[in-house]
Amino acid sequence: MAGRFDPLTRTTVRGGATRVPAPTPATPNATATGGTAGTGAKTGTGARPRTATGGINGQAATGTAPRTRHYTPPGPLTLGLVLGPLRRGPHDPTFRVTPDGAVWRASQTPAGPGTLRVTARAADGTVTGEAWGPGADWLLDRLPALLGAEDDPAAFVPRHRLVHASHRSRPGLRLTRTGLVLESLIPSVLEQKVTADEAYRAWRILVRQYGTPAPGPAPDRMYAMPDARTWCRIPSWDWHKAGVDSKRSGTILRAARVAPRLEEAAGMDLPEASARLELVPGIGPWTSAETLQRSNGHPDAVTVGDLHLPGIIGFALAGDRTTDDAAMLELLAPYEGQRHRATRLILLAGLTPPRRKPRMPRTDIGRL
Repeated sequence: MAGRFDPLTRTTVRGGATRVPAPTPATPNATATGGTAGTGAKTGTGARPRTATGGINGQAATGTAPRTRHYTPPGPLTLGLVLGPLRRGPHDPTFRVTPDGAVWRASQTPAGPGTLRVTARAADGTVTGEAWGPGADWLLDRLPALLGAEDDPAAFVPRHRLVHASHRSRPGLRLTRTGLVLESLIPSVLEQKVTADEAYRAWRILVRQYGTPAPGPAPDRMYAMPDARTWCRIPSWDWHKAGVDSKRSGTILRAARVAPRLEEAAGMDLPEASARLELVPGIGPWTSAETLQRSNGHPDAVTVGDLHLPGIIGFALAGDRTTDDAAMLELLAPYEGQRHRATRLILLAGLTPPRRKPRMPRTDIGRL
């Protein structure tokens, strides 16, 4: 299990928050905010001119304008809280936050690679999504779900003082739903039984080496993750160079071979979806929960089998850092149906037990 990191960069055991700067006025050189249909992807491998937002000049490079969609959430929405869990480390090549307050995501959709830029207007809360590439329409069609439209925060009732305070101070927290199972499953497998640094490094190396350059005017060095067929073609020595042992790489290969069946879990209820994922050897309750929290946005997908989470929950709610999974589930029992949301609020509160042991040692098998 990955180690313990700052809550604003940690995206599994921690609360999954990402700092998003306040939106700034558009500049003449910035990306256009409106346009017509466009499905172009970048071609060529030369140097790419940068825009005011830190990306490439997509209009000049591809000759296409973005598809655009607007969404007005029914209540407060904080982009950093909603989309933060999708970020796999501070240098995730599929996720970027730019100084103008935009959140960029590059995804491998059923229609192909696509880039999504999301911005929120402070005045009225309207969210604008712009997308490029073959997957643009797919991403925009699911923009409301990505921003928590299918989540029901009103169903949550705090039962502890700490949870109540965390809930009250974060009215913009909603649970995202990407609808992409493999996109969340593979990095979760990479995080099995290693430190966060090791997992993030492996994800970064493999996506940059085998992924698709993000279509449109995406920030520099952004990539959509490889498709299932490409994951299956990664040779053993490149897994080794990325620091991924044969157990984790084997799990990813088995999952990629049955990717269409696993993607069906995005439309299933939690028990059926978990059972579908856990049919693949190497995928257990921890990995399936971490995946379905993002792909399905399920509020009750609580993570069990984690190295640190039970102690954090036990310390926050009962002052007991020795809590195990069974005791953690007992503490979370009052939140049945909303245990994942309760867990995120506890983690975001930042009340963790003091460290007693040295950090988990990092091992880089790529150097062997």
